[in-house]
Amino acid sequence: MNICILGAGSWGIALANLLTKNDHLITVWSIDPEEISMLKEYSQHRTKLPGVILPGTVEYTTNIETALADKDLVVMAVPSPFVRSTAKAAAPYIKENEIIVNVAKGIEEDSLKRLSVVIKEEVPQARIAILSGPSHAEEVGKLMPTTVVVGADESSLAKEVQDVFMTDFFRVYTSPDMIGIELGGALKNVIALAAGIADGLGCGDNTKAALITRGIHEMSSLGIAMGGKAETFMGLSGTGDLIVTCASQHSRNRRAGFLMGQGKTYQEAMSEVKMVVEGVYSAKAALKLASLYDIEMPIVENVNRILFEDYPAKDALHDLITRDKKKESSSLTWSK
Repeated sequence: MNICILGAGSWGIALANLLTKNDHLITVWSIDPEEISMLKEYSQHRTKLPGVILPGTVEYTTNIETALADKDLVVMAVPSPFVRSTAKAAAPYIKENEIIVNVAKGIEEDSLKRLSVVIKEEVPQARIAILSGPSHAEEVGKLMPTTVVVGADESSLAKEVQDVFMTDFFRVYTSPDMIGIELGGALKNVIALAAGIADGLGCGDNTKAALITRGIHEMSSLGIAMGGKAETFMGLSGTGDLIVTCASQHSRNRRAGFLMGQGKTYQEAMSEVKMVVEGVYSAKAALKLASLYDIEMPIVENVNRILFEDYPAKDALHDLITRDKKKESSSLTWSK
């Protein structure tokens, strides 16, 4: 296939490298001329994904019309806050029934819409699929074994995208549950901030395990209320992605949380991480959705307090630990 990747960050470049292994022709677009100049000169992103050398067949451009000309498939790999503006800019050059695969993870803050919905609003003529799961660019770029899931409303589209991306080191499953996949991918970033904050406070593995487990509960409770399926939150885009984002050295959300746990503001943390920290943008949206659907999400609530109300991280952790006594699962009952 002739494929355009919109976004030249670490994930876009890792996917460019991956897709060339399946003999696809790749064009990478970025709005940043300096980024494109660097890629043309060195065939690698020297700041965001150093050491991953792209083949000479990959083309680079800042011209979105040129990037999208005569393409069979488009990968939307820009950070979530820029998905709508990029989709709007791309729309005039997308053919009828052309495939767009969104790989960004987040919820639009103002509208509370999933990103596939945002893209469909801006590019109604396209067929939209999503790709998500535990897949840090640093490892995919090095061709380390990775497993992800593709979501689409149509089985034929999901299978077509599966064929495009699947390699002998990148295993792709399919699913019809776009709601669950997208919410899992967005909400896990908020929980990962909490895990990083706990690390920054000097907490141990017990704390992280508790945050991951109760985080899954919060994610799935909201996701099911919004129409997602429980199985999805136990799968790659739920439990799988949450585990890797909370624990990995590559996780920008965990890293930003760690810095906040040490006392830095979220602005200072994002400046030090030097990448878009998706969880910061998803946190407000998650809290608004929790209120809208009347779902209790104490981890998400306390992350918001730390981010936007200057609430001390140690106090937020204490508040979580000392909440009122509860059953672990409301669906389990005693026989006596």
